[in-house]
Amino acid sequence: MASPREVFDVSGPLHLLTSLDWRNTFHRRSIAASLVQGVYILERDRQRGSIGHELHAHASPWWDRFQFQLNHVLVDETDLSYFGAIYELKYAHPFFYQSTPHPPRFVIAFRGTITRSLTRSEDMKLNFKCVFDKLEESSRFCTAFEAVSNTVTMAGAANVWLAGHSLGASIAMLAGRTMAKSRFQLETYLFNPPFISVPIEKMIRSQTLKHGVRIAGSFVTAGIATAMRRREREDPKEDPFVVLSEWTPYLFVNPSDPICAEYIGYFQHRDKMERIGVGKIERIATKYSIGSLVSGASAPLHLLPTAYLTVNLSPSEDFKQAHGIHQWWQQHFQWQSKLYRFK
Repeated sequence: MASPREVFDVSGPLHLLTSLDWRNTFHRRSIAASLVQGVYILERDRQRGSIGHELHAHASPWWDRFQFQLNHVLVDETDLSYFGAIYELKYAHPFFYQSTPHPPRFVIAFRGTITRSLTRSEDMKLNFKCVFDKLEESSRFCTAFEAVSNTVTMAGAANVWLAGHSLGASIAMLAGRTMAKSRFQLETYLFNPPFISVPIEKMIRSQTLKHGVRIAGSFVTAGIATAMRRREREDPKEDPFVVLSEWTPYLFVNPSDPICAEYIGYFQHRDKMERIGVGKIERIATKYSIGSLVSGASAPLHLLPTAYLTVNLSPSEDFKQAHGIHQWWQQHFQWQSKLYRFK
């Protein structure tokens, strides 16, 4: 007989089968994570050589139990892997949409890196594109964004969710940012999203030294931005960072995961700068990285003005657990959530 952990990992958040409440933020997060897991299972089964009904047999419980159906699989034209999926609510009854929040009509979910031989090469290339802020140049992102744009055009932004894990979170974040710049704010769930920067949060244990390094970095970044005449535009309503601040993605990070842990320090530092009276400096610095200022490139993907950040405070046995998607639908973990807004 399988252990409870094995049954849970295969079946997902079974506790939602009898008590699903779309107004519950934990339930919504669990569903989004499950739909991302469905993409992982689809691709792993494809790599095992499954076809037809067999291909969907293992993956379908991850969406069927929440009354979704698989509308479309997103395929990477480079390696022919399944990297995303469009899910559609089976019963989009008008009753659902009389209350807020309501279930989405569509969820577009993206998986992260799979280290099996058939996908390892292309996934790692895309990870490097993330590091150098070139993800939007990839064919995978172009396919993803076309699917997002078409779905929003058909159903409306209020009826579409985005969700992604790790590399998939970067794709979802970039798609969400791009739509937000056009004033379409999509509800977005980002699990273990990469923060491409020096991992101060993991490198420096001393809180005093850590804060000192961050404060010095903010003054240097703001100084360079000011010297290069990259201040906010005269009309703040047209400032891209201000426009983006109207979008509030949900970020889920684990402090033991070096890939995403820096988001914790990034947002906490902004609050600290406000408390010590230099919030104006940080409001300039938070828009830029030194690298982007020197190169003249646009702001890095990971710099977000607004986010609802949830941190998993439970101990992790290893990196695999800290970075895994499974943690985000489990009930027994300890969470800390806070909304951070760009002022």
